[in-house]
Amino acid sequence: MFIEFSIPRIQCLLCQVIRQVKVAFADVRRTYSRAFERYALELSRHMTISDVARHLGVGWDRIKDIQKRYLLKRFSRPNLKKLKQIAIDEISIGKGHRYLTVVLDLATGAVVFVGSGKGSDALIPFWKRLKRCNANIEAVAIDMSPAYIKAVTHNLSDSIIVFDHFHVVKLFNDRLAEFRRSLQGQMENKENAQFLKGTRWLLLKNPDNLNPDKNERQRLEKALEINKPLAAAYYMKEEMRQLWKQPSKWHAANFLNAWILKAKASSIVLMLLSFSDAFLIPTGIFFTEFHGGASCGLLCLPRGLATL
Repeated sequence: MFIEFSIPRIQCLLCQVIRQVKVAFADVRRTYSRAFERYALELSRHMTISDVARHLGVGWDRIKDIQKRYLLKRFSRPNLKKLKQIAIDEISIGKGHRYLTVVLDLATGAVVFVGSGKGSDALIPFWKRLKRCNANIEAVAIDMSPAYIKAVTHNLSDSIIVFDHFHVVKLFNDRLAEFRRSLQGQMENKENAQFLKGTRWLLLKNPDNLNPDKNERQRLEKALEINKPLAAAYYMKEEMRQLWKQPSKWHAANFLNAWILKAKASSIVLMLLSFSDAFLIPTGIFFTEFHGGASCGLLCLPRGLATL
């Protein structure tokens, strides 16, 4: 059902400005009512834009506009005052090395800020808004970027810096890939060297995700058997993954200390040193907090990470 009528215009006798009369059931410069907007949004929960437009007999751009207005109204200026734990990361969009810097609320998963570009400069507007809100940020999850570490240290001096599971394991995987290439070049048996060359992704893959149809577990076991230093590095990586499964801060600290001692005594200490040097911060190495379990899984330390 549609209502079609002309909205009256009035002229102010003082300033001579001509305006439309406000309509109680519709927003300014919109050709649909608020009830129509609510109905379209409710349908959008269960249908695609094209299906909603077809059902309501309007163009898909009309439904797109309704959704966009709703999202801007709901999420364009989120309240930062209640933020406690946040995560900062960058994403690549399109081609040409275009980046956005995204800030998430770890409690809800909501995006609370999107900055243009990457690095600390992209976060300047966020720090200003956060300061005006007087938010009490307990922890900030970031990667091992020196720019992010410096920005968080400067703007949130009392907050705990958090290096999450993904970035720590990714860094170890990068060093493991370099180590495999180095060992491959040193091998005298060319057949074994060629076999090792084809195992890169097997070494980086989660053991639970190995494909039995492609004999990936057997191929991985053979690669580890023909090169003991590579096997040592691989098992150190898999053991490190258990850190995020520890039930408490005390257990995690003891586990990490034991891992470091084992790394120092291993035959691959130089490879492990290159891993630790990537995020060595000279202000101290000790735990302050640890949130275990799948709900968070974050390793939190003040101004530093565990190193060898």
